[in-house]
Amino acid sequence: MATPTKLYSFCSLAMAALFAYSASVQLDDHDWYFWLPLYSGACIVNLLNWVISSKPINHLGEAVLCLGIFLFIKVVMEDIRDGISGFWSMDLSERVIREKIGSGLVIISMILQLIASTQSPQVSTKPQRNLSPRYVEYGMAFLVGFSYGLPFLFFVLQKGEMRF
Repeated sequence: MATPTKLYSFCSLAMAALFAYSASVQLDDHDWYFWLPLYSGACIVNLLNWVISSKPINHLGEAVLCLGIFLFIKVVMEDIRDGISGFWSMDLSERVIREKIGSGLVIISMILQLIASTQSPQVSTKPQRNLSPRYVEYGMAFLVGFSYGLPFLFFVLQKGEMRF
């Protein structure tokens, strides 16, 4: 794995914190047994992948990615079946929208973490320093901005309320 930059490290820690919080609030959910492993696994991969890159962490990342895809499809099908909102809806007051966005964030995060862990490093002009690809770094930065910005916009500025 390439040497992580400060931006990538910060973004990985920010996503790990977000997924840790998401895992902690799943215990009162009716299907917590799906979401707790998803968010816990994503937290572990984001927390450890930039520190150590090993096969067990990559295997956990692949498992979390598959679980995230499964849960994303499950939530989208539930949304279509019940006619709750459209596919592109960002109305965080609806449970299925929060779950769809959460599983989407996990999917994107796992893809970027797996790319970063398997990517052959790019050699920079500085001696003895390898950099991860810029699109992974900027992708993680965009992911952090979106995942922290959307709830702020909805719950603070629009004063939205959650429905269960």
